[in-house]
Amino acid sequence: MMRRGARSLVRRFSRLAVAAETAAAAPRMPAFDHVPLPYDGPSAAEIARKRAEYLSPSLFHFYSKPLNIVEGKRQYLFDERGRRYLDAFAGIATVCCGHCHPDVVGAITAQARRLQHSTVLYLNHAIADFAEALASKLPGDLKVVFFTNSGTEANELAILMARLYTGSHDIISLRNSYHGNAAGTMGATAQKNWKFNVVQSGVHHAVNPDPYRGAFGSHAEKYVRDVQEIIEFGTTGQVAGFISEAIQGVGGIVEVSPGYLPLAYEKVRKAGGLCIADEVQAGFARVGSHFWGFETHGVVPDIVTMAKGIGNGIPLGAVVTTPEIAQVLTRRCYFNTFGGNPLCTAGGLAVLKVLEKERLQENAFVVGSYLKDCLRGLQEKHEIIGDVRGTGFMLGVELVTDRQLKTPAKEEICHAMEHMKDMGVLVGKGGFYGNVFRITPPLCFSKEDADFFVEVMDIALSKL
Repeated sequence: MMRRGARSLVRRFSRLAVAAETAAAAPRMPAFDHVPLPYDGPSAAEIARKRAEYLSPSLFHFYSKPLNIVEGKRQYLFDERGRRYLDAFAGIATVCCGHCHPDVVGAITAQARRLQHSTVLYLNHAIADFAEALASKLPGDLKVVFFTNSGTEANELAILMARLYTGSHDIISLRNSYHGNAAGTMGATAQKNWKFNVVQSGVHHAVNPDPYRGAFGSHAEKYVRDVQEIIEFGTTGQVAGFISEAIQGVGGIVEVSPGYLPLAYEKVRKAGGLCIADEVQAGFARVGSHFWGFETHGVVPDIVTMAKGIGNGIPLGAVVTTPEIAQVLTRRCYFNTFGGNPLCTAGGLAVLKVLEKERLQENAFVVGSYLKDCLRGLQEKHEIIGDVRGTGFMLGVELVTDRQLKTPAKEEICHAMEHMKDMGVLVGKGGFYGNVFRITPPLCFSKEDADFFVEVMDIALSKL
């Protein structure tokens, strides 16, 4: 019988052998001319200890041994030892221009030297300039902007405005959606993983028009019948609004069926409701073909909400609507202390300028399309890939242990993520079952990065 010390030694050498094999097999990351600054801060272990003691126990992390990320540049991140990683998650679809873009950093620091915060009770050009630029990116009469600090706040405000404007209370959202974690948005969110047992009144969840897992495949007309039935059998016949993402982010990069949104908008508007487009993840050129996700469906919402990419990592969100709908908030006093803060709006304006100057929407379309084609090539090679979906730089790869039954590969995706991290690639995961790779890199992600990403994923899946 092998002694305990000998067994421990064998396990240690086994781990070293696996690590050595991974290092030997790892493809070469694209060259990048940047040397990270020396890091002399606390270790990952010390940070983890403090986090466990002083931060919310609800916080979780990726990887069996969490990374200590200390620096970022463009589409790359660096850990405490200076190791470089290709970032294919972008802080959950947030960093659009690239980490620490000099134009965005410059705008923020210049504003910070002059004025960090006052109040919207005084005039300041930063908020007005950004609102004007943001409104120019939206169609029709969508030109009145309310600034918030997050996507949750933006969606809360949009739902409030819909209820005030229509005089109705009922909101329709889609199953599998995520719209935030406050009182109203938690009601609109339709995954038990993100819902607490608190009052969430007046929200109805329609059948999700999911082309991969949905009961009706891509048949938009069949899914939209549920919206009509909710109106007829679950409400007075009048509703406040309908809120949806064009691509469900947290839900696993699920694109709603083609043709669904125009039909759903029609049903909702006939019932007196407003249509709210949640662009928190899909907005700001991420989908490539268009600036906003809703544009890929040929619809014009009544209210648009946004955050994440709006500020490249700054705590910033917004609601944009029509002048008529915007009037509802004059019935009482509506105020947001930090919404429209000069520091954040200066940064937001810089983001819009960078997106245009560097043609990042075009890059998201060209490189994103190339990456998706490569991922479909992997699907032909690896039986575990059940579906490849999304558009631009909002892509999903769903792992299943059985393609016919679509059994979620929950454990396998975690192992694959560990292998990919060991080879220098960071990617997200999501979906109701937690079995979907969420590929949402900064929009400066290159074709060479895409090749490296696919090669690393190929090796990782081959190890399962």
